[in-house]
Parts: sequence; structure tokens; C-alpha cells
Amino acid sequence: MTTHAARANMNLRDEIQAYWSKRAETFDSQPGHEIFSEEERAAWHALLRRHLGDGAGRAALDLACGTAVVSHLLDDLGFEVTGMDWAEPMLERARAKAAKRGRRIRFYLGDAENTLEPDASYDVITNRHLVWTLVDPLAAFREWHRLLKPGGKLLVVDGDFVNAGPIAKAARALSAWLVRLGLGSSGPVNGPVTGEMAATHQSILSRVYFSEGARADAVVALLKEAGFSRVTLDTDMRAIHRTQRKNFSFLKGLERATQHRYAISAQK
Repeated sequence: MTTHAARANMNLRDEIQAYWSKRAETFDSQPGHEIFSEEERAAWHALLRRHLGDGAGRAALDLACGTAVVSHLLDDLGFEVTGMDWAEPMLERARAKAAKRGRRIRFYLGDAENTLEPDASYDVITNRHLVWTLVDPLAAFREWHRLLKPGGKLLVVDGDFVNAGPIAKAARALSAWLVRLGLGSSGPVNGPVTGEMAATHQSILSRVYFSEGARADAVVALLKEAGFSRVTLDTDMRAIHRTQRKNFSFLKGLERATQHRYAISAQK
């Protein structure tokens, strides 16, 4: 358990790092994080191809790679992949997964907002569910712009996990009511994050830049301010959500499918 004194000596970035280090224990068991079917894998491949094309040996940096789910998708498509994460326990699992599959993916410990990588060193940069956690997204976007080669592409996959629409609110309320009656399972749509971990998640969410929700239009505006061009918003995540729904209860699947989720591609 994290004591009050320990928390007092940690800044927000430290707390984020510690939180995701702890989440590594169960990350791959959670639908929406790991891929649980070939149909879902194909849906992700289609999304990546739609915005990035096939790899053809191009250099890709997967920021906040976690256990390397997206890194392996990029590897499948022929990219030369580097995965970076701030949580060593995530990277341990990422390296083990690559070794098991016999894949040559480079992994290293680093900060997505200050990567220390050379200028113009990547053709493609990706991240999934990173932007909502950023303390200074404009600085991060400028860093990512610096890392890309001229003509290189960025793909952000994220969402607003704060502001639920009316359908999501109704599904969440009904799910909670069923839990109280003993007719449903507890835990949020992304997996079993409860108790102290849930409180930590909420505390972090309340203090990051997008504490009021990472709406796509706000992300697009910051990407343009950071120097990106040809910024394209893609909200068609239906194929991915359809395959993921098999691993959620009906109500949690409905909640997820009606959240404000998106992919944003941008070019240097």
C-alpha cells in the first residue's frame, strides 16, 4: 500500500509511472487491452493500414507500448518496431511476449514526453490510450513531431473516458443496479480495477491536462499547434468494438461502444 508520506514525495508523473507498473500484473487479462481473437487482430490491422499503410521496413515507435500489443500489430505489418514505456514491469512482459513469438522488437524504458531519441529518427509513431494521461500534451506532441522524419505519420488512438453519453450512462447505471442485486459483475469496462487502484486512477485522472475528457477536437487543435499537418479524425471504431464485445457483458459492451473513442492521424 502506498503511504501518505510516500505520495507526498511523488509528483504526478511518478504516480502515473507507479500506477501503470502495478497495472502490468493484470493488463493482458483485460479485454480492450490485450487482443483475444483473430477477428479483433484483423480489425486492428485494418485500422493501422488505413492510416499508416504497410510497414515495408519503415521505422515505427510505439509510445507507452505497455505489454506490446500495438507493437506486435505493427510488426505483423512489416514495420521495424521500437516500443517505449515508462513502466519496467510492462516492458518485462513486452520482452517476454516478443521472445515467445520470436520477434525482433526493440524495447526501452523512457518518457513519452521526453524520449531522448534523435531528431527525425522514425517514419511512424503510434500510441494507444496515452494522450489522456499526458501532463503536458502540447510539449509531448512537439516532441513527437521532432522525432518524425519529414512526411512521417503519427497515429493516436484514444478517447474521452470522462464524459459518458446518455446510452453509456444508462448502461453504467443499469449495470451498477444489477451488481447491487447480485445479478452482475463489478469492475469497470476496461477490467478489474477496484479499491485503492480505482481511487488512484481517479486521482490521476483529476490532475492530468485532459481531466475533463480528452475530446478529439481538443487533441486535433493541439496537434496542429505542435506543427502537424493533414490531421485526420477517424471515429469509425465499430469493427474493433464489435469483436471486443464478445469479451464484455452486454451492458459493458454497450457502454464501450458508445464512448467517444477515435483514431487521429497526422503528418509532419
